[in-house]
Amino acid sequence: MTKGETTQVKVHYKGQEDDFIIFVDDIETYKKWKNDKSVPMAHFISAFKIFVTHKQGAQGQMDGASKSTLENEFGVSNEEEVIKKILEAGTIQESEFPERQGPKNDAQRGTIVTGQVSR
Repeated sequence: MTKGETTQVKVHYKGQEDDFIIFVDDIETYKKWKNDKSVPMAHFISAFKIFVTHKQGAQGQMDGASKSTLENEFGVSNEEEVIKKILEAGTIQESEFPERQGPKNDAQRGTIVTGQVSR
């Protein structure tokens, strides 16, 4: 991967009242987990945080889901149980961000001086 290039993977779950997002760090391990639940979720999720997008799909402003929001949508407020449900029933969304363009280190660039030379 070149400098600044990255891939973001999230799992989107469209609920009755809201849209929910979980960020996944390792998509291959996540795919293994879908078939083998003995794989620990901590191997492919770094932050056990559930986000809501306020009915804006997989895009839009993301806020942390409250316990009452989880209770209303999933019938439980236990975040680990809700994360499992989202990971099982949600859809994978991958976004790639290209490498950065431009100078690598501005401090090492030459100085451009403009103006006229007096004689």
